Amino acid sequence: MSRRKHSDTAGHGPSQRQLRAGELVRHALVDILREEDIHDEALSGVSVTVTEVRLSPDLKHATCFVEPLGAGIDTAPVAGHESEVVKALNAHAKFLRGLLGRRIDMKFTPDLRFRHDESFEVAARMDALLADPRVQADLQDDGDEE
Repeated sequence: MSRRKHSDTAGHGPSQRQLRAGELVRHALVDILREEDIHDEALSGVSVTVTEVRLSPDLKHATCFVEPLGAGIDTAPVAGHESEVVKALNAHAKFLRGLLGRRIDMKFTPDLRFRHDESFEVAARMDALLADPRVQADLQDDGDEE
């Protein structure tokens, strides 16, 4: 008789506990990034949006998906510099973890790893594909057949 391990989440999404803790960490990080001054050239004058935080099953490691404000706009000062912002956040991850530990009530403060959230770019590509005249023609043809 085999027992299923708690950390075995193959084929399953995150647990309710992971989701709840991820939102707790996300809200605290948003407050920290808004209120604290991090002395780094890449982060000066940049507003960072924390879009999602995914925690490991043991809640000790957090992957934080971030998007610099205005990153999708070509004329914005951060356009094309997203990797520099993420690199700077990763360089200051221990400092941010220390601030996070004072704001959240968890047994362990998770190690932070920052990644650029590419979901906005994927959504923009999907919008562009759906706006293509050939796709629009196919959609119009499907509506006429009924």
